[in-house]
Amino acid sequence: FFRQSFIPAAMPMEVECTPAAAFFGAMGASSALVFANLGAAYGTAKSGVGVAHLGIMADKKIMRGIVPVVMAGILGIYGLIVAGIISGGVNPSTKI
Repeated sequence: FFRQSFIPAAMPMEVECTPAAAFFGAMGASSALVFANLGAAYGTAKSGVGVAHLGIMADKKIMRGIVPVVMAGILGIYGLIVAGIISGGVNPSTKI
């Protein structure tokens, strides 16, 4: 993915990023967002079923059962933060 320009040995070497590098950086950011939110949705669904059963079996413990629902929501927010950090670092005109 890298093009190297010809530079004499006395000068440091420059590596120029191709446009494909920016594409894969953006795809990494979007996949972080998508997979984190898919996991959060799955976790919310599974723990929601558990809270429903808990409400039937032991209704005094429902507040304890809500903790996994909140944690699954935090996972989705974490994916959003990671996608923002990754997309902030993508610059198609960067020379390394």
